[in-house]
Amino acid sequence: MKKISILLVTAVILSSCVSKKKYLELEQQHGETVSELTKTRVEKEDLENKFSAIEARVNQYNAKIQSLNEDVEGLTIDNKAKFQVSEDGTVASGASKEKMRETLKNVSAEKLAGAKTLKDSMNLAVQYNLSKAMDTSDLNEDADIAVDINETVVMISIADDMLFNTASYRVGNKADKILQKLADVINSEPSLDVMVEGHTDSRSINTDKIADNWDLSVLRATSVVRKLQKQFNVAPEQLIASGRSSYQPLVENDNNANRAKNRRTRIILMPNIDKFFAMMEAE
Repeated sequence: MKKISILLVTAVILSSCVSKKKYLELEQQHGETVSELTKTRVEKEDLENKFSAIEARVNQYNAKIQSLNEDVEGLTIDNKAKFQVSEDGTVASGASKEKMRETLKNVSAEKLAGAKTLKDSMNLAVQYNLSKAMDTSDLNEDADIAVDINETVVMISIADDMLFNTASYRVGNKADKILQKLADVINSEPSLDVMVEGHTDSRSINTDKIADNWDLSVLRATSVVRKLQKQFNVAPEQLIASGRSSYQPLVENDNNANRAKNRRTRIILMPNIDKFFAMMEAE
């Protein structure tokens, strides 16, 4: 009996030793698992941080690319709008040159052949557009109207007998048609400044109302300006009246025909040339 008890005690002790060993093994495995999980979590967080950094860099690069594209587009627009001076001194932007080329497609080959410089080409383009805008085809065939451009200034010369009687500064009703067409062009573009210049021949004049040719030339310019303002509703802040007397003749004042050429009113349109082409761009 005593021997059996000893055996039982021995078995219990051995059994306890095995369980504790197993427990320690399991505890070690648990620790290793927790360590692996912690390591995995750290690695995951590290990868997430790296991914976020890469994503931020990608967004930054995309923003730079977008900015560069906008810069390129802006430079393209700027270059088109930038004014350039040609060899003959003519000032024009890339945009106005493009519009000019489109307009010149409507000009006859004979006239184009005579255009040797950029200024000549701009003259043709503006003359075409202005003639189209003013539509002078229904005026008398002997109407003396000349259109020219000097740098970025458009000049329209109207013979004296279309506007005034001899030695008079009152604008006649026969001028209404051409002044109406001119007013339509001016009123369509508020950026235009318009100078009206009176020119006389060399014969002197002196009356109760007119002191000399200076006086006559200024009075004629003022009469045209007043009519444009009051009858054709041109904004007065766009208008300038000036007189040149007889000191800028087109030809010598040596006969009646030449004196008639020198008696004229010159209308000078001073626009932003790009806006002018846009205003009257050919279809």
